[in-house]
Amino acid sequence: MINLVLFGPPGAGKGTQAEFLKEKYELVHISTGDVFRFNIKNATELGVLAKSFIDKGQLVPDEVTINMLNAEVEKNPQAKGFIFDGFPRTSAQADALGELLSSKGTDVSAMVALEVEDEVLVKRLLERGKTSGRADDADEGVIRNRIAVYYKETAILKDYYQAKDKYYGVDGVGSIAEITERISEVIDQL
Repeated sequence: MINLVLFGPPGAGKGTQAEFLKEKYELVHISTGDVFRFNIKNATELGVLAKSFIDKGQLVPDEVTINMLNAEVEKNPQAKGFIFDGFPRTSAQADALGELLSSKGTDVSAMVALEVEDEVLVKRLLERGKTSGRADDADEGVIRNRIAVYYKETAILKDYYQAKDKYYGVDGVGSIAEITERISEVIDQL
């Protein structure tokens, strides 16, 4: 079973790459952002709570995120593996993910981090905001706060997965095909 943590700041291209990788390797893509948006759109209790944090550019609390993630994993008991996009974001979440996967007889295979400079991220997100309808992609101040929160609260995961010899940094700038090929080179050596 291949379980990937696809990592990178907002706008790095995680969702785009996950779509290609899930097809190529027959994995289930779990995007916490998509799960949150579904819950928000349907005004579930967790969705309303998550929205209050997302609208401020803050991370959703671990308990909410982990409950949503567990439900998604449970929906796919026959999966060949998972791509976790947007999770974990903290050491506590990384521990919780490890425990969840361990309870299913597997583990995280690799963390693949898309590396993109901040100004490129801001430009990408503002462009996405013109068509996505996402309020958090339309406001440059919120975007910059999201990026700052990412570095402040999630950069520690690089050290976390490096210590487990599972961290792989990949250049996230170039054509979609070029970036997919760089990630595939990592996966194929696992």
